Amino acid sequence: MSLDVFDVDYFIEQTRGYVEVMKDLPVEIASKEPFKVDCSKRKGHFDYVESVLPALLEHQYISLTPAMNQRRDRNPSYAKASYCQGCYSALRLNKKVHSKAVELLQAIPKPFLSLHLRFEPDMVAYSRCAYTGLSSKSMDSIEAARGEGRKVLTGDAARLWRNRGKCPLTPSETAFILQALDIPTNTNIYLAAGDGLMELEGFTSVYKNIYTKSSLLAHEDFENMHGNTKAALDYYVSVNSDAYIATFFGNMDKMVTAMRTMQGLQKTLVLSRRDFANYTAAGLAGEQLAKAMWDVHREEYIRGRGSALPEYCFCEFKL
Repeated sequence: MSLDVFDVDYFIEQTRGYVEVMKDLPVEIASKEPFKVDCSKRKGHFDYVESVLPALLEHQYISLTPAMNQRRDRNPSYAKASYCQGCYSALRLNKKVHSKAVELLQAIPKPFLSLHLRFEPDMVAYSRCAYTGLSSKSMDSIEAARGEGRKVLTGDAARLWRNRGKCPLTPSETAFILQALDIPTNTNIYLAAGDGLMELEGFTSVYKNIYTKSSLLAHEDFENMHGNTKAALDYYVSVNSDAYIATFFGNMDKMVTAMRTMQGLQKTLVLSRRDFANYTAAGLAGEQLAKAMWDVHREEYIRGRGSALPEYCFCEFKL
């Protein structure tokens, strides 16, 4: 939980009766070093009961790096209820950040679509994907972010990786898919994106009514803003937007899509990188590719609700 953006006291109050949350460690523990349990790189569906509980019982005091993929089918109902309460009912921004988020939301012309576009140098470098047609400036930025051990994949490995949907969509590819979905080019779009977004002209040359944090907030406010606060503003605006589209399904996208679904906000969509990669690899382009992408997203787009929550929703449990 990011202490500089969320209301900690509210979280503690809302989770009372589910779990006990303490702001300060007891004296007898504070002087000790916790036993570190890193679950972040565990593959597959991770099970805390099997992998973490033994360490907690043995050491009593642990530091935990959570896993992204977790098994919930074996968790008892009270654990599912606690998880739901913590994720969806107990989280709210602190007063300072919330006030700035409301100011930002009010400044955006309505109705609007919030687009989480991911094409920053570190994102592309981490993906290990090769791109053609990028500017020399973008290529230099990617190389600078790549570092050792993140070599670009080549040959069959690169094709397999891309066809599995592992490569971020470029801004121009994103614009193409949005047009394929018949989203008008005069749509008001709030760009929920981190600093250093590359090749943005590939999107803004098509969709021109673009709004960002830096364009809507006072220059001094934006320049002095911490990265976590910027992400929190994007989160708030995206949850409260008229429609939300994600080009990648990262942590923020998982939070936003789930929260929107919980609140009954139906216009939520995650673009399919896998299908775009496979259709382009098969030689589709132009109108053929546009029709294929419409067919891929048709059901979720018309229905207006993506697969943000599992069919077996743990939030149906209450204490």
